[in-house]
Order: sequence, then structure tokens, then C-alpha cells
Amino acid sequence: MAINEEVFYEGGPHKGDVITNCLLAFTVVCLPLTIGAIVRAIWLRYRITNRRITVEGGWMGRERSDVVYREIASVATVPRGLGLWGDMVLTLTDGSRLEMRSVPKFRELEDYVNERIAEKKQPASESKKSGSKKVKS
Repeated sequence: MAINEEVFYEGGPHKGDVITNCLLAFTVVCLPLTIGAIVRAIWLRYRITNRRITVEGGWMGRERSDVVYREIASVATVPRGLGLWGDMVLTLTDGSRLEMRSVPKFRELEDYVNERIAEKKQPASESKKSGSKKVKS
């Protein structure tokens, strides 16, 4: 972790996701969804700081994705579980997407990420404005 990095959220997917899917496991049709929810609950971890978003997951938690805010073009969320948790999709400037499933407090996290994106875009526009001003002597 960097020196000036403050953690806003660190943790795994919402527990309600795995509980709901385990209840649905009694129907054979929902069994693959239940297995997916259990795998997410065991190995998926999110870390959102003031500098980056880190997603660790995959089989045995061996895959890691780091995204800094200046690489994010937009954020979209979809509520799940009666709005208690949700899915978040980060669209990056190169067109790729990072999906975050079963995110707890997804509305707060979406607002936080949008604020960081705005902060990262703002200094670039301010420097252009200050550089274009002419000083009279």
C-alpha cells in the first residue's frame, strides 16, 4: 500500500448473496448460481482506496486487477437483493470493463468512485485554463 493511500472499503461480496443463492440451491436449476456465489464468498475481495480500486478473485484468489481513477471513464450499478447489494461495472478509457459483483454499500461506493473520477479529471482542465491566461506587463 502506498504512503498516502486511505482505504474507503475493503472486504468481500455481500453475505446476502451467498445466503440467497444457498436457499435457491434446493432447486436444481439454481445450483450453478449457488456454486458461483460460494466461490465469490470464499475468494473474491474488493479494496477501494483514494488512489485505486483493487479486485482480487479468480480460482483460489490468484487473479488481481488494479485500476487507478484516471483510467475509469464511467461507473454503472445495478441493485440486487432488494437493493441491499449490487453489481458495479467500471468502464475504462480503453473500452474494457471491470465487473464487481455483489458489492455491499454499492450506492456509497459508486458516489465515492465518481467523486475520485471527478477529482482526477479536474486538475487537468484547471491547468489548461491557467496556462492560457496572458499576463499583462
